[in-house]
Amino acid sequence: MQQSKLLTFSITVFLLFSAPASGQDRITGHHFATRSEIIGKQGMVATSHPLATQIGLDILKQGGTATDAAIAANAALGLMEPTGCGIGGDLFALVWDAETNHLYGINGSGKSPQLLTIDYFTSNRLEKIPSFGPLPVTVPGCVDAWFELHEKFGKLPIEQILAPSIKYAEEGFPVTELISHYWDLSLKRLGGYPNVMDTYSIDGKAPQKGDIFTNPDLGNTYKLIAKEGRRAFYNGSIAKTIVNYIQGQGGFLSEEDFSMHNSEWVEPVSTDYRGYDIWELPPNGQGITAQIMLNILEGFTFSPEEFGTARHLHLVTEAKKLAFEDRAKFIGDPNFSNIPVDKLLSKEYGSERRELIDTTHAKAFSYGAPNQSETVYLTVADQWGNMVSLIQSNYRGMGSGMVPPGLGFMLQNRGELFSLTPGDVNEYAPGKRPFHTIIPAFVTKDQKPWLSFGVMGGDFQPQGHVQIIMNLIDFKMNLQEAGDAPRFSHTGGSTPTGHKERTTGQVFVESGISYETVRALMELGHPVSYDLGGYGGFQGIIYDHGRGVYIGASESRKDGQAAGY
Repeated sequence: MQQSKLLTFSITVFLLFSAPASGQDRITGHHFATRSEIIGKQGMVATSHPLATQIGLDILKQGGTATDAAIAANAALGLMEPTGCGIGGDLFALVWDAETNHLYGINGSGKSPQLLTIDYFTSNRLEKIPSFGPLPVTVPGCVDAWFELHEKFGKLPIEQILAPSIKYAEEGFPVTELISHYWDLSLKRLGGYPNVMDTYSIDGKAPQKGDIFTNPDLGNTYKLIAKEGRRAFYNGSIAKTIVNYIQGQGGFLSEEDFSMHNSEWVEPVSTDYRGYDIWELPPNGQGITAQIMLNILEGFTFSPEEFGTARHLHLVTEAKKLAFEDRAKFIGDPNFSNIPVDKLLSKEYGSERRELIDTTHAKAFSYGAPNQSETVYLTVADQWGNMVSLIQSNYRGMGSGMVPPGLGFMLQNRGELFSLTPGDVNEYAPGKRPFHTIIPAFVTKDQKPWLSFGVMGGDFQPQGHVQIIMNLIDFKMNLQEAGDAPRFSHTGGSTPTGHKERTTGQVFVESGISYETVRALMELGHPVSYDLGGYGGFQGIIYDHGRGVYIGASESRKDGQAAGY
């Protein structure tokens, strides 16, 4: 008997200490989590690039606020991840201010050129605004939003905030794995436009993983912005260079478009989901789409064990179809249309929409065409309890292909998202902000900050917001698990299988979704495909009030990092 016990003990010890390590060998938590959460007391930064995260931490340690660190990290990402962002694009942010105990929102999106009318497109027989070139370029709003945020919530001087990125621009930084992949794709698509290869290539090729890349032109642009402020970008030499270049390429941006630009401070909008207040920015962004989905889904109950089941994916997909129908019909620039935000976010409306869902079969709902983009999201929390949720983008990868000479950055192509269909809420007009896909998010509980988070990726963003919220609240995951959990998305039209009409809608799932779920979804009438990409990237910070600590997470799909101190 004693020998048997000893043998059992020996085998157990051997297995414990000799078995090869595996990503599945987690002592605690779900098997799909890539690591534990990051925990810090004084501050936390989570971005899509480790060097940008370290820059944000350094700014916090120098006594900077969460806003100072967010601007510094964003500037670094514009240099190090030009495949998704840069000062040629727009910016949206939500800021929790601990002093006033209030959540603030800023809309830093730019407008279309005053000189470009819809008649230009009709006379040239264009059915949509082109993806690249000068026509989709709108006024870049990022830099103005930096200065608005800094004036209201900043502490350190802009020179100090931009100094790390200037140093990296001049001395170089190593390109990370995923960014090098997208960089190569972007140059293959955009390399024929003037100045693109001179600015973004090394010896005529995209930088590979580990290559040291410099961008002295962007460093000089940052220096000028640090010295002269926003006026250098919107009223000075930078604006003149951009305008001269765009007009030389056949575009319509003018110096007046730049001088008239301003960010808007807006009131964030919220909806309650099972006792948590989910905050988004109002249109022209698509944030209310996520809230409409949550209002629909709140009428269903989900147990933690139901994650990844066919019922889970089916109900979320049907709610998404309904919400995107509303998105296509109602979301545009509120200065040009009366958008019924209160009605769309009412619990009564959510109940009405919920009644349209068939729990036993996929239904067809029509809505606007899908769109894809590359974006960066970051979030920062500081020692005083301030938290920033910031998202910034050029839209399609690097953007429009338009790189003004000597400036070191590409201009966005957000104008592509305007509709040329008469009567659409998002119909093109001069001096108008386009429908926007990028959306930061924030969650409060009992009027206190709980979660600052975002998910990148065009149409996936509201779907990603809903999945993160459900993972945390319904499925009881921790923050890292919520980001790493297998994802799914619906895109295209919504005609289900089994109908005679042509099917274009698809449910895409990651490999972590079981085949049993896929088969059950097909039986419910959903076309299903596996897809290894297209699910954005997640960053998040939770504030644990009871312990007085920040909890951070950055998912494994990108090169990002969460770090605290």
